[in-house]
Amino acid sequence: MAEQLLSTAPRHDTLPQNYIRPESQRPRLSEVVTDTNIPIIDLSSPNKSLIISQIANACEKYGLFQVVNHGITEEMLRKVMGIGKEFFRLPPEEKAKLYSDDPAKKMRLSTSFNVRKETVHNWRDYLRLHCYPLEEFVPDWPSKPELFKEIMSTYCTQVRQLGFRLFGYISEGLGLETDYIENVLGEQEQHLAVNYYPQCPEPELTYGLPAHTDPNALTILLQDQQVSGLQVLKEGKWIAVDPVPWALTINMGDQLQATVNIALLKTADRACLQQDCSTTESALFAFIVVIQSDKRGMLLFFRTILCCIMGKLYYKPIDGLFCCSLFSKKPFILSLVRRCFIQFLDLWCDKV
Repeated sequence: MAEQLLSTAPRHDTLPQNYIRPESQRPRLSEVVTDTNIPIIDLSSPNKSLIISQIANACEKYGLFQVVNHGITEEMLRKVMGIGKEFFRLPPEEKAKLYSDDPAKKMRLSTSFNVRKETVHNWRDYLRLHCYPLEEFVPDWPSKPELFKEIMSTYCTQVRQLGFRLFGYISEGLGLETDYIENVLGEQEQHLAVNYYPQCPEPELTYGLPAHTDPNALTILLQDQQVSGLQVLKEGKWIAVDPVPWALTINMGDQLQATVNIALLKTADRACLQQDCSTTESALFAFIVVIQSDKRGMLLFFRTILCCIMGKLYYKPIDGLFCCSLFSKKPFILSLVRRCFIQFLDLWCDKV
C-alpha cells in the first residue's frame, strides 16, 4: 500500500477527509506563542560546572533544551539533512520496496503513525531505522541514495556518543555519579526516524504528529533549518521551538524520568505544519526495551514497572496527549504494600 505515502502522491489543494481532526482536537495555531527563553546550551564551554547547572535547570523547568557546539560538525548535519530529503525524492517504485504498515518491523518506510488502526491520519511520512548495534542493522538499510548508509551510520555513531555525554551531565546535575544513568539503563537500543512533512493545504486542521510524550530515554532532534514545526507544552500553552542554526534539540523521555525517580520535567511535544514549505526532521531515540545483557538494568526497570503498578501510575489519553497521572487517593494498606515492595527491590538490586 505504498500509494498511501504522501511523498509519492500528487500535491493536494485541499486536505483529504481522513486527515481532518475533530474541531476540539485541532492545533489552534493562532494560540501558539514564542518563548525566547528556551535554553540554548553551549557544550564547548570550558566551565563544566556551568554546563551541568544549565542542563539541570533546563530539565527542571522545560524538560527540553537545545545544544550548540555539540561536537557534530555543520558539514555532517548538512549531509544528514540532504540525504534525508534525497531519500524522499526517490521514485515511487524504489520507496515501494521499503514500505510497510507493520509497526513491529525494525526497518520500515511508512506514513502517519499506525495506519492499520487510526481513524484520522497524521500528515507525515517517515523512515524508521534501528541502528544499534550498527553491524546488525545497516545491511538492511536502504541502498539508495548511494551514500545513505555511510552518512546515516556515521551520524548515528556520533549522536549516540553525544547522548551518553548528556546522560553524564544530567546525572551530575542530580548529584549522582557521572555514569549513574548509563549504568541503570544498561545496554540501550537506538533508532533513527526521518520524518517528512510535505506541504499541507490546510495546516490548521491536522498535525504532523499530535501531542505526545516520548516513551524512550532521550530524544535528540535535528530540525529543518528553515521551518519551525516543533512545539512544546509549558504551563498550558503551546510554545514554538524555533530552529537555532545547526543546534540539536534534546527532549527528556518517559524512561529517563522513571530512572531518576521523576526528578525531571517531562514535556509533551507535537509537530505542526506549514502551508508553503515542507520540513524534514531526523530524530534519534535511545530505547531500553531490550536490556538483555545487564541484569541490574533489568531489575531496576522491573522496579519501575512495579512502582507504576503499585502506585497506580498510568497513561491516560487527554486530548491526544499521553501523560502520567497518579491517583490522589490510595488505601493505606496499598500504600504500605507498595513501599515494602519498593524497599525489597532496592535491596535486591543493590546486591546484584
